[in-house]
Amino acid sequence: MMCAGHQSPGLWRHPDDQGYRYTDLDHWTSLARLLDDAGFDALFLADVLGIYDVAGGSRDAAVRAGIQVPLGDPMMPVSAMAAVTSSLGFGVTVSTSYEHPYALARRFTTLDHLTKGRIGWNVVTGYLESAAANLGLGAQLPHDERYAQADEYLEVCSRLWRDSWEDDAVVRDAAGGVYTDPAKVHDVEFHGRWYDVPGPFLCEPSPQRSPVVFQAGASPRGLAFAGRHAEAVFVSGPSAAVVGKSVAALRDAVSDAGRDPASVTVFAQLAPVVAASSAEAAELYASYLDAFSLEGALALFAGWTGLDLSGIDPDEPLRYVESDAGRSALASFTTDDPSREWTVGEVARHLAVGGRGPVAVGSGPEVADAMEAWIDETGADGFNLAYAVTPGTFEQVARFVVPELRRRGRMPATPEPGMLRERLARR
Repeated sequence: MMCAGHQSPGLWRHPDDQGYRYTDLDHWTSLARLLDDAGFDALFLADVLGIYDVAGGSRDAAVRAGIQVPLGDPMMPVSAMAAVTSSLGFGVTVSTSYEHPYALARRFTTLDHLTKGRIGWNVVTGYLESAAANLGLGAQLPHDERYAQADEYLEVCSRLWRDSWEDDAVVRDAAGGVYTDPAKVHDVEFHGRWYDVPGPFLCEPSPQRSPVVFQAGASPRGLAFAGRHAEAVFVSGPSAAVVGKSVAALRDAVSDAGRDPASVTVFAQLAPVVAASSAEAAELYASYLDAFSLEGALALFAGWTGLDLSGIDPDEPLRYVESDAGRSALASFTTDDPSREWTVGEVARHLAVGGRGPVAVGSGPEVADAMEAWIDETGADGFNLAYAVTPGTFEQVARFVVPELRRRGRMPATPEPGMLRERLARR
């Protein structure tokens, strides 16, 4: 996320954190080089278009604690990062609720050209009322209706990417004076409930033709959407039981859509805290907890779920309630695991490092053990690594964990070339 802190509330205060450099392009190109050299498949960039203003009925807590604000546009640094890397992919979050698909399709095609086929799109429908208000919508559409709109949005984009320009439309025939053969550029004539797009598309086909489609919704409607469209899915939860349930539900949704469940790559969220020894890692983790902001955690959770816990007794058990915000965040601490009852205070403290997922603390071999166990227990294919501090968390993983995973045959010995879709297919 292009901000000072993503999902570790208050850790911008930690002396090792450089998240405040998010406005410096060198920060992003240095991080991209680090990840590329270490063999990471992709850098995931989350995004929102509103301020978290549910906690206490105000934006003040989020603004004060630096909870995903101030916030820049994550698309902007991608081309610069691509220019200094050779194999790292880039997954960028963009909502289907706030702009027209014709314009967004062009931006992703442009990035696919500039990255030489290393771009992905994390498709979200949005969940913040503040975003809807500032973009002239008045209020968010109801949860399931947002997904209905997103289905049509994806269809528009797919038609533009797939059907408008033939592979050999651009001929660059200098002698004949023909740059593009008009007979090979077609209208798409899309007319739906939400969008009317006659076409043609503006862009010639890019290396992948379309970005890799990522998705993270875990509600029944979100799972059905992923089953139809997603090539890779992010899942998150505080325990292997919760994540395993999400992975199984996703595979079922893919199968129900008539697709091969194994064709979708599943990334589980994990926050690694790793050092040369167990003792050093434990000390590092303790220093992160010292910087944690309780106010920030409650603001973050309230923004995700629409549930204001700021005035609730910390010992009060958390309960599931329906809302038009993000439903999976609340479900992962309530209905997804009936065997565990979380209190409000426990949830807030769990969010201290890396958000909703688990934290793995230890030496390189110990964290690698935890990662292997998590894959075996959940059925996920890989990890979306959340950070405590940046770039420190990624430097620790590159130094201590990557060599261990390579030694065990869990990662390629050297970074794999190719476009992002090809690399994920090899998993």
